[in-house]
Amino acid sequence: MSPSLRQNKGFMTLMAAQVISNLGDWLSIVAIITLVGLKWEATPMNMSLVILSLAVPMAVLGPITGTIADRFERKRLMIASDIIRGCVFLLMTLATNVWMVYGLLFLTGIFSSFFNPAKNGKLKEMVKDETIKEAMSITSMIESATKIAGPMVSGILVSAMGAPHVFFINAATFFISALLIFFLPKTVKAVVTANENGKKDGSSFKEDIKVGISFIRKSRFLMYGLFLLGFSLLILQMSDSQIIILLRNLTNVSPDLFGYAVACSGIGMLLTGFFLSKKSVYNEFVYMCFGVLGIGLGFGSMAVLTNYDTPMSLMWGPILGLFVGVAAGLVFIPFQAAAQEKTPVHMTGRVFGVISSTTQTATIIGPLAGGGLATIIGIIPSFLITSSLLIILFIISIIVRKNVEEGETIVAESQSSTQTAAPR
Repeated sequence: MSPSLRQNKGFMTLMAAQVISNLGDWLSIVAIITLVGLKWEATPMNMSLVILSLAVPMAVLGPITGTIADRFERKRLMIASDIIRGCVFLLMTLATNVWMVYGLLFLTGIFSSFFNPAKNGKLKEMVKDETIKEAMSITSMIESATKIAGPMVSGILVSAMGAPHVFFINAATFFISALLIFFLPKTVKAVVTANENGKKDGSSFKEDIKVGISFIRKSRFLMYGLFLLGFSLLILQMSDSQIIILLRNLTNVSPDLFGYAVACSGIGMLLTGFFLSKKSVYNEFVYMCFGVLGIGLGFGSMAVLTNYDTPMSLMWGPILGLFVGVAAGLVFIPFQAAAQEKTPVHMTGRVFGVISSTTQTATIIGPLAGGGLATIIGIIPSFLITSSLLIILFIISIIVRKNVEEGETIVAESQSSTQTAAPR
């Protein structure tokens, strides 16, 4: 980490809050799956609805809550979101049926949709442009690290204490995160700009949403990059949800193989984040293109090796998982870093609200599409088709690269916006 970021108390505090909050998220996921899937013997549809209850609000509300994050003080929104989510998980300890879990997860999804764009906006406020790429790499490393450690810790805690006690711990993580965020500086945004219609402060909420979407549409990089991000995540979700089905086609498959592959995938993203955090200048579009290629080659290789019942799956499975994780990081991290760089501080919430909505939509559609495709044509052909689509997308992206980079346009707000920070 560069000295400028280490000395940035606001950034370090925000990262500490993210570590605690993200760890709590993974603690709760394992506890909920254990409670619903084992104790209440939920059906496959029940388990699907658990994920949908959390993801749908974030997919639908992203542009709206992102706009709210631009209109109100982000620090207060983050604190309110954490406190409410902590209270929701206290109520989770009282849940007696799966419908109560659906409702509480739906509430969690709503307030998570407020937190994420507000967090990215706050990050933009506190970090200088020259270190924004490093900062985004660090946040991605935190997400990957907690994705690895969270389920492991949660499994141990659920076994030792039971799911309800883990919900208490998860609630505590949200309250601690809110306390840390309380000590962030209160940033005053001094933005003197006009929107597309020539209107200044006082524009309507609907107009603010339109301006945010228009900003993305005017940037060829953001438009095409968002497409690459969404399509790659869609394929990832399609494949991730079916990997266990693919691997069970092996003759001598270890029951631990899936867990090793998933863990290595998280390690791969962590390594990519560490690598990119050391680079202040790089071509985001090129990295994203090769990330798309890597995901396609990784899943395609996994299908081919499974088709030929290749031995030593405990070796090649985790290696390919690591490879896919590295490639996925090359898609996600550069895009988010570039989005932070190209977006003026007063529009960060709206832009990241749309990004969040796109990624959550892929998260919802991916597993359903993956299951449907595998049912219709078979698991190995479905992997080969989806990996081939990503390889074709890589080729197309390289062909249009020059057009995307040369035609990149940034709305006038990018140059005219300013910000000042004042202590809380």
